[in-house]
Amino acid sequence: MSTEASLREEICRIGASLYQRGYTVGSAGNISARMEDGWLITPTDACLGMLDPAAIAKVDSGGNWVAGDKPSKTLTLHRAVYDNNPQAHGVVHTHSTHLVALSLAGAWRPDDVLPPITPYYVMKVGHIPLIPYHRPGDPAVAARVAQLAAEVRGVLLARLGPVVWEATVSRAAFALEELEETARLWLMLKDKPDPLDEQALAELRDTFKARW
Repeated sequence: MSTEASLREEICRIGASLYQRGYTVGSAGNISARMEDGWLITPTDACLGMLDPAAIAKVDSGGNWVAGDKPSKTLTLHRAVYDNNPQAHGVVHTHSTHLVALSLAGAWRPDDVLPPITPYYVMKVGHIPLIPYHRPGDPAVAARVAQLAAEVRGVLLARLGPVVWEATVSRAAFALEELEETARLWLMLKDKPDPLDEQALAELRDTFKARW
């Protein structure tokens, strides 16, 4: 189990990496981590590129803010993941350009925003459903995420961007990056490729335990 100090450092390191490479801008996006006695989450209106480990908000298991700066208003959304998926220990939300663009241009399907066009998308990301637009912080989004948290690794919020969860903050960020890059690839191709066929998908499931 990671220490609180190491989790604070990991959140800051991942936030800076995402910001420096344009996955988020300004004060958009948030990151959280599960601990034994609660959660750490980036502060409200914080820039992910300039996080201070000591300022990361700490919330106890009862939902009370106990340390750091004021927690992000998306805490309810993050808790919807943690309360319904015991394997999730990190959640990352960004307003990544190509995924927001995909939600505006039209996702592949409501239950799969992108087709399975690359093996690493299938292996590292899997099914990502689209959640129709609601205002930021709308409790209806958290309620829907709670229903999906144990079934998928993430969702795409229309006009707002991806929310991805995994066993660690770093792994959640890696999956989000694969998702964003697949969206970029899909949008840049004028002639859309066919998805991987069932034989290819079955091989990925059998060999790598892919969830597709």
